[in-house]
Amino acid sequence: MKKLVIAAGTGFLGKVLLNHFKNDFDEICILTRGKFELGGKIKYVRWDAKKLTGWETDLENVDVLINLAGKSVDCRYTKENQEEILNSRVDSTSILNRAVLLCNNPPKHWLNSSTSTIYRYSLDKRMTEDNGEIGDDFSMNVAKFWEQSFFEIETPKTLKTALRTSIVLGKKGGAFIPLKRLTQFGLGGKQGGGNQYISWIHEEDFARAISFIVKDKMTGVINVVSPKPITNELFMAELRNQLKIPFGIPTPKFLLKIGAKIIGTEPELVLKSRNVIPDKLIKNGFVFKFESLDKALKNLVS
Repeated sequence: MKKLVIAAGTGFLGKVLLNHFKNDFDEICILTRGKFELGGKIKYVRWDAKKLTGWETDLENVDVLINLAGKSVDCRYTKENQEEILNSRVDSTSILNRAVLLCNNPPKHWLNSSTSTIYRYSLDKRMTEDNGEIGDDFSMNVAKFWEQSFFEIETPKTLKTALRTSIVLGKKGGAFIPLKRLTQFGLGGKQGGGNQYISWIHEEDFARAISFIVKDKMTGVINVVSPKPITNELFMAELRNQLKIPFGIPTPKFLLKIGAKIIGTEPELVLKSRNVIPDKLIKNGFVFKFESLDKALKNLVS
């Protein structure tokens, strides 16, 4: 009996992984704080991502544990939201560490979410796992504390992998949907200077990479991104091309800041240059199905 547990698995990425792995495991358990449906081989278990309340028994005899827990960063960085963004990541990771250590037969492999935002703003350097430069601001410090809480506890019977994931583009979720709508409304021009890099990955390659990491027992930190980061200006141009939209009004930095405040988000999400390369995946032989943006967007638009 092969068993998969996905913590916080009812969101966009959880559904992507569930769809990918549904035929690979005999039992799938979703840890969730929200509403859930019963039925089939998928089991939904209530947890609060902070305390041991019985859900930890479902970690026994698990082959793969994937933790996706964390408040969305698509919000204003008020003090309250900053605390929740940090605590939701650190608390869930810490309690899972405790739960894994309590197991008689703990998960064989634990993959914990992280983020490619851990690397500094970069126009000049491609960040790999080995040479990437980690900076010092709110988002990068959240990522550092997140990974620290994950790796600081040794789990002798459980392999550990931190997934430094980029923007995941999906047909039913992620960044693609709002960018598509903006473009269709004629606002698909460059955002800010347009020279900032976007590290992205197609939803199918995201799930395939997770599967590859498990199969090859890859541990440590892994950049889960496409091999071809692209500038914001070229990204938006390719999106217009795939949607057959002839023009796109650019959005200067000052308007982005105003607009972000109005809709309750942060301009950093589109202005930061994430220039990240999946060096470990490539060196271990992973082959991307959607290596280039044009192939990825063509699939998503269709």
